Amino acid sequence: MAALDHLAVSAETLEAGVAHVEAALGVTLEAGGKHPHMGTHNRLLSLGPQEYLEVIAIDPDASKPALPRWFDLDSFSGPPRLTNWIVRVDDLDRAIDLAPEGAGHATELTRGDFRWRFAVPPDGRLPFGDAFPALIEWQGNARPATRLPDRGCRLIRLEIACPEPDALAAALPLADPRVVIVAGEKAMRATIGTPYGNRVLA
Repeated sequence: MAALDHLAVSAETLEAGVAHVEAALGVTLEAGGKHPHMGTHNRLLSLGPQEYLEVIAIDPDASKPALPRWFDLDSFSGPPRLTNWIVRVDDLDRAIDLAPEGAGHATELTRGDFRWRFAVPPDGRLPFGDAFPALIEWQGNARPATRLPDRGCRLIRLEIACPEPDALAAALPLADPRVVIVAGEKAMRATIGTPYGNRVLA
């Protein structure tokens, strides 16, 4: 089984990323945490009982990891933007076997009582120019989505532009009618329902 787990907005600084999302959606983000294994930190927003959004950036207080950071953050520059989507799977090893080459190696991670396995690409970039979803397998019942306060936000549509849209669509591990693949240079655009109406986050 596979399902959308969360969206990632990358930023040069966490403060800039939070300001970008809060201005676009009109809601306040929640506290997140640090990822020492990757040298990153984040802030979060619920998108419903099973989904959420994270703003992620390099943690300036963390040591540089021995491997490239996830979401290609080592190469990120420019304004904050939606860069990645993450799909939850029941069996990460099998999902990696079925995924395109370069989807990543299973890596065990923890933060507090959260435990998960994540497919980390060897160079930080996912297949199809980083348009393929990152794969995650949560361990146990503790997950951010179930603990975040509900601010009334819900994902309505996720549009992913890719130079090879048909190949990407055929390789996806899930079928979600909200996820739409279109032709173009790699970009992502999410339509999110908020208490103030539908807002677009890109």
